[in-house]
Formats: sequence, structure tokens, C-alpha cells
Amino acid sequence: MRTYTINEAAQHFNLTPHTLRYYDKEGLMPNLERTAGGKRIFKNTDLDALKVIECLKASGMPIKEIKHFIEWCSEGDSTLQLRYDMFLERKASVEAQMEELKKTMEVIEHKCHYYESALECGTEAIHKKNKATVAQ
Repeated sequence: MRTYTINEAAQHFNLTPHTLRYYDKEGLMPNLERTAGGKRIFKNTDLDALKVIECLKASGMPIKEIKHFIEWCSEGDSTLQLRYDMFLERKASVEAQMEELKKTMEVIEHKCHYYESALECGTEAIHKKNKATVAQ
């Protein structure tokens, strides 16, 4: 079984070793093993857990709530519904974020087109003229 040092695990997720130590101290990695000297040993299952942790973080979930999820995982099948409901909530939250980002992208695309055409004409006056024509 392949194992990873804290530096290797951190690089895999573009994190710092300090972040992984923090996760461990916060109880997000309860099954993390250590060497006789106390160094953390990361296995593929730990990397899988980190992938979920990073996903939940990226969705905007606070560490405290991620810890609840990890605790539910440790409790087994009795928390399946809680975990499922949590992911449904995350899905809805991410969908809402995506809609907001879509609106943001529409404004950015509009402004890119605006400035592209203004640069081609050498002035913004073309847009001001078009607005006046459209308003009439």
C-alpha cells in the first residue's frame, strides 16, 4: 500500500502541510496514522477523505460543519440520511452559487464586448451614441 508524507499529500491538493496539520487537529482526519516518531502517514483513503473535505470547503461549508460530517461518517449507517441530506443541501447551495456566477459572467462578457468595440473604434462614444438612438 502506497503511503504519502505530509508534504506529498499537501502538494497533491495544493495545500500547505500546516493546513493538513490543522485539519488533523480539528478532527477532520480521525483515522490518520502516525509513525513511531509521530509523523503523519497518509494513505489513499486519507487522500480520498481530503478530496471530500476540499470539495465541501470549496462549496462554502465551514470547518465546523465538515467536522460534523466526518463524525457522522464515523457513526456508520445510522447517519446515512443525515449525510445524504447534507449533500443535497450542498448541491442546492452550489447550484445557487453557479447561477450567481453565471450572472456575473454575463456582465463581464458584456463589458468585454463593450470595451473590445470601443477599442476598435478608438472611443466609447459609439456606445453612448447607440444608447441615445435606442432610447429614442
